[in-house]
Amino acid sequence: MSNEDHPSDHVPATTHDSHVPSHRESEPIPDPGLPPHEWRPTDVDPKAEKRAERQIAALFIAAMVSAVLFVVAYFSFSVGDSWDTFAGMGASTVSLGVTLGMSLLLIGIGIIHLARKLMADHEMVEMRHPAASPQEDRDATIQALNDGLDEAGIGRRPLVRNTMLGAVGILGLPAVVLLRDLAPGDTLDISKLAHTIWEPDMRLVRDVVGTPILASEVEVGDLINAAPEAMFPTEENGYPELEGAEEQSEKAKGAIIIVRMDPDDITPAKGREKWTVDGIICYSKICTHVGCPISLYERTTHHVLCPCHQSTFDLADAAKVVFGPAARPLPQLPIKVDGEGYLVAQSDFTEPIGASYWEREKQ
Repeated sequence: MSNEDHPSDHVPATTHDSHVPSHRESEPIPDPGLPPHEWRPTDVDPKAEKRAERQIAALFIAAMVSAVLFVVAYFSFSVGDSWDTFAGMGASTVSLGVTLGMSLLLIGIGIIHLARKLMADHEMVEMRHPAASPQEDRDATIQALNDGLDEAGIGRRPLVRNTMLGAVGILGLPAVVLLRDLAPGDTLDISKLAHTIWEPDMRLVRDVVGTPILASEVEVGDLINAAPEAMFPTEENGYPELEGAEEQSEKAKGAIIIVRMDPDDITPAKGREKWTVDGIICYSKICTHVGCPISLYERTTHHVLCPCHQSTFDLADAAKVVFGPAARPLPQLPIKVDGEGYLVAQSDFTEPIGASYWEREKQ
């Protein structure tokens, strides 16, 4: 069908000319022009247009169904040591991959189908222009964007619009379900954050090597990365062997730093006057902002810096925050010396360690 035969309410006769800048200079090569435009069936046949709408809506609905089947499969198939199989492969893996892939594929096909069959079909010419566009060109661009939104026809095709929005929106369900794997089992039990593996008379040992620390060996200005003795179980100390996630969790919560300074430089918090040993003081290694490990120590100021967001704590003044986004001081571990001269804990931390969270004040 030629341009002259097409109804004027589809494409104005001046559409091509309206996109050609009026101020363009003569071109070094003559413009060959555009071949006659061939109208799509959906441009001239209302039945074809409606049929395309239904096809696109069907694709979006199928995408929604696939996303829901992803959630169903996630909870239906067994994983772990006794897992369901399909054709010799893990049924959960196959079903999750197929359903999520189909949902994304169907949404993509639906959007391509919408662009090819229902969105406005105009030839456009865009001339080169200086990098810094004049204000009138910017205004024209904004107007062109608005015109494009109108020409897309989403506003007057509620079936396509609603099913497309539904398909994209429900695609968030698999993402929400997958977040559950970040905290399997009882990992979300926040009461665990209020306690660590530290207990009375547990020795402070050097991190990595696990050797106990004599108070007499710690010199002024030293910073020692340390850990609970329970993280290095032996027949002699009798602590149980930890494995897997439990071991990593307790290791992260129990990490500490030990610093020795002149006792006269220390300003203890109220009730903590006896939590140190001859200037040796111990704090959690975990920053109270978002839980990064800290150990950047400036011995002249007794400040320790978190490398993630530069929260700075004054270890000589109850580890109060002197700079950065952290809202709370580092938790202090009360320590003493045992009969052999080794540093040991008086008790567990008296407050939750690590990053802040809503329920922290209740712990």
